[in-house]
Amino acid sequence: MGRQTLDIVRSFPEQFKVVALAARSNVDLLVEQAKEFGPDLVACFADSPEVERKAREALPKALLGERGLLAVATHADADILVAATSGQDGLRPTLAAISAGKTIALANKETLVMAGHVVTEAARRHGVAILPVDSEHSAIWQCLHGEENNSIRRLILTASGGPFRTTPLEQLRDVSVEQAMAHPTWRMGPKITIDSATLMNKGLEVIEAHWLFDMPYEQIDVVVHPESIIHSMVEFCDGSIKMQASLPTMHLPILHTLTYPERLDTSDKNLIKELNWPTVARLNFEELNLERFPCFKLAIEAGKRGGTYPSVLVGADEEAVAMFMEGKIPYRGIAEILEAVLERHDSISQPDSAAIVGACAWARSEARVCSAKYLG
Repeated sequence: MGRQTLDIVRSFPEQFKVVALAARSNVDLLVEQAKEFGPDLVACFADSPEVERKAREALPKALLGERGLLAVATHADADILVAATSGQDGLRPTLAAISAGKTIALANKETLVMAGHVVTEAARRHGVAILPVDSEHSAIWQCLHGEENNSIRRLILTASGGPFRTTPLEQLRDVSVEQAMAHPTWRMGPKITIDSATLMNKGLEVIEAHWLFDMPYEQIDVVVHPESIIHSMVEFCDGSIKMQASLPTMHLPILHTLTYPERLDTSDKNLIKELNWPTVARLNFEELNLERFPCFKLAIEAGKRGGTYPSVLVGADEEAVAMFMEGKIPYRGIAEILEAVLERHDSISQPDSAAIVGACAWARSEARVCSAKYLG
């Protein structure tokens, strides 16, 4: 997401300036980006001692760890923060940016999933706009331009179905990491790619949509759309439906967030490919199979329960996906561990940010306990 944001800056240098730049662990790329874009401040989360050592050598003036993320998020000259830090690590920098009055271009699902009530209240209190970057939420947002919330009948998020949309159920227990990483339409980071295979990603998006658009869960539906051309839809009370379409690309929703309410002409930028309708030929839509995607069902249940259940969902999923990618548990073990951790949780109904982070940490630890049956 960060690289694609920089693609847009590179294409429209007269419109945007990078004043602060942060990365997790790819120090070599961060060095290249810092040289190209010349930000005032560079930060590296440095999630291991080796990365920290390398960052200190290559970028001696860079700020490291969460301190660096917080400094980037609150940079005095920044108008908008593209919050794309993965997982729970994005929560505190996003809250800090809201307190500093920055517009938030939100590309981190977990921030709203874990702390929707905290984040939205903070944004309301500080008069800050939270603009969605995810393609599905951007599509809904674009469909809602000029519309009133009381005219909405339902939001319809689309899902590609991932690499296992048609895989026989009996074969899912033994799928490999490589198979789970082979997403048919999107190229993403490892964690979100696995979440897209299990459809946990879509469950998180439903929770995110609940908070972004102040919409009850009963008015948020998901339909499987393998071509990923229609990114989401809004059905209104009169029965009409608006939908937003484009070829699969994150450049478009990022660009719309950065330029709203204007739209920039990309025709000569070689950035976003034009959708040629005659070549599309056919669009397919299918019902989501909950038996095939138990992680999606668990996510919706956690969202509806509220409290610290969504935080536990995020923490347990991060740990379970990591164990799957390390070959420690089978693919089906992800959902089984999530369910076990959620069943063991004693929720806090109105958690503050400290309780949210604590519940997430507890869930990660508990997920390791629940994985014992696979590890022997």
